Formats: sequence, C-alpha cells, structure tokens
Amino acid sequence: MAGSADGRVTAGVLIIGDEILSGRTQDTNLRDIAKYLGVHGVDLAEARTVTDDVQEIVAALDALRTRYDYVITTGGIGPTHDDITADAVAAAFGVELEEHPEILVMMAARWGGAPNAARRRMARVPVGGVLVKNPVQGPPGFMIGNVFVLAGVPTIMRGMLEDVGHRLKGGAVTISRTVRVEGSGEGVIALPLETVAKAHPDMSLGSYPFFGDGIYGSNLVLRGRDAAELATAVEELIAALTAAGIENVREVEGV
Repeated sequence: MAGSADGRVTAGVLIIGDEILSGRTQDTNLRDIAKYLGVHGVDLAEARTVTDDVQEIVAALDALRTRYDYVITTGGIGPTHDDITADAVAAAFGVELEEHPEILVMMAARWGGAPNAARRRMARVPVGGVLVKNPVQGPPGFMIGNVFVLAGVPTIMRGMLEDVGHRLKGGAVTISRTVRVEGSGEGVIALPLETVAKAHPDMSLGSYPFFGDGIYGSNLVLRGRDAAELATAVEELIAALTAAGIENVREVEGV
C-alpha cells in the first residue's frame, strides 16, 4: 500500500481531545511526530484536531486513513470516561473491542492484583490490533490497519514512537538546506525565491522571517529528495539573490 511512483509516502495525524481545542493544553506532539516521520522517509501531509466525540473521531479517522499511507492518533486512551479513542477506532474498522491479555498481565505486575474498572479501560484494543510498546509508563498503544494509536502525554507519546519507525515502509528521505538572508525583507526576497521555486517544482521552498537583537531577515529553507538538484537550487537561489542586490546572503547549517 505505502509509497507512490515518485517515492513519496504520506501520513496524517489526528490529535484528539477537548483540552487541546479549549486551549488548556498546548500540543507539542505534532512537531515531534513530523520530525520523526521525516527521518523515516514519510511526509506528514495533514493534521486534524477533533473533540472527544466518537462520531467526530470516526469521520476524521476514515478521511485520513483512506487518503494517506499511515495515520497516527494521539490522546484519548487513558482510564476516564472521555478517553474514547479505542471505541472510535474499533467503530471505524467495524470490529469489537477486547481486553488484551498482555496488557492485563502488565497491569497486574505493575499495580499488584487485578486492575480496577477504570484501569481495565486502558487494556481495550480493537480485535486484530497489535500492541505498540510503551517504554515510559502505563499501558501500550496499538496499531490496526495503517493506524497507530498513541498516548497524548508528550513524553509517553515520544517513547511509543520508537516502536513505530520499524513498521513504516518509508520512501525517499527528504533533505533540507537553508540560505540565510540578513538585512533584507521578504519584499526583496520574493521574486528571486519565486523564480527558483518555479524552476524546481518538485521541491519545497519556504521563507521564514526572523527579528531580534537588531537583526532581521529570513531563513530560506529548500527541501527535496534529490541531493544533486537541491545543491543546484541552492546555488541558483544565492545567485538570484545576489543579482537582486542582496549582499548579506549565505548558506547556514541546522536552522
């Protein structure tokens, strides 16, 4: 299933939780997931945030999982009544939920004795799902079809991600290079950047302004899969900026 003629493998992210939409909790998982997927040759193509409502989750999940090679969900797999992600995922795939025996054993070992009803909620996995390890704390996540269901707590989510990468059939890894311009605004940069972008339609070129400590300008980030073409585009961009009268321009690392 994964992959296309141009080597692109895509993913969508579904962030679940009223606390995110209300602003009470700031989401950082999207950033971490995007970086992680990029290393594995998977492009994050879309992200959605939905409320704690089964029908809303099912609708969003169905849209994403049919459009992209992979989907990663975060949030809603805890022990409380509003943790309904497992219910929604099971509904989307048309299967029942079952208490996974491995999770029940983990819980008994951690807390001693049989878990209570609230904790047992975290042992529910859609029939056919396989576990995603949780090396931090608490029960694991799970995978079913092309969907990975992970925790919403950032430290736990990052730990679970480490058991996702080896399951991805990634495409060609996207690489990036950055040209830094200081002392010139985007109005001057726009035309040279557009010219190079049109000459390389398979690449992504973005302008990211910065201000501070009396310095202003933009980091121009070029992203693509072909290292040789990327190098050529960097040279062309620097030449075009210089020809436009911009003097303080150079390639930088790690921006």
